[in-house]
Order: sequence, then C-alpha cells, then structure tokens
Amino acid sequence: QVQLVESGGGLVQPGGSLRLSCAASGSIFRLNTMGWYRQAPGKQRELVASIASTGTTNYADSVKGRFTISRDNSKNTVFLQMNSLKPDDTAVYYCKFVDLLTSQAYWGQGTQVTVSS
Repeated sequence: QVQLVESGGGLVQPGGSLRLSCAASGSIFRLNTMGWYRQAPGKQRELVASIASTGTTNYADSVKGRFTISRDNSKNTVFLQMNSLKPDDTAVYYCKFVDLLTSQAYWGQGTQVTVSS
C-alpha cells in the first residue's frame, strides 16, 4: 500500500502562482511514476503533468510553459509549480502514484485550486 498526502492548494488571482506538493509513503518500489491530475466541475479528470522516477516528464498542452513538475526521490515527493495561473486552471488537483512493477495506482485525496479575482 502507498499513502499520498497532498498540500499547497488555495485561492489565487489570475496570473499568480501556487506550488503543490505530494508526499508518498508506504511500500514504494523505486521504479514509479508520480503525477498530477485535475478535475473541474462537470468535466472528466485529466492529466496535468507526470514524472517518472527516471526524471522523464510529460505535460498537458494546456499547461506547457506555465507548470513545472519535479520530484525529490529521497523524500518520495512530487511538486507542481504552477505559474501564470488562469481561471480555467480552477479544479481539484489529485496526486497519482503508479508502481511500475505491479501497475498498481494510488490516488491522493485531492486539493482545491481556485483561480479568481
């Protein structure tokens, strides 16, 4: 089992920045992928960004150039730096951990990000 604890959401004005963190604990296999997904009201959950334990990253087109995902493997923590935030970025952001040995996926509880003036 893997537990995920997210932090860093909140209310920010358009153009502002936020940094999300997600710490994983439990039975963590060294080869894994961590990422952030988001779900806005009435919409499907979508990938925002992901990063493998090797460092390979993947971003949704809508956030490229504005968001940066990074991780600290020594602390099993993933970060999402969000800059130039737009109202369309408003959503609940979920952390996801995928064990690449078993393909088991785990989700965090979600953290609300609201971009509004």
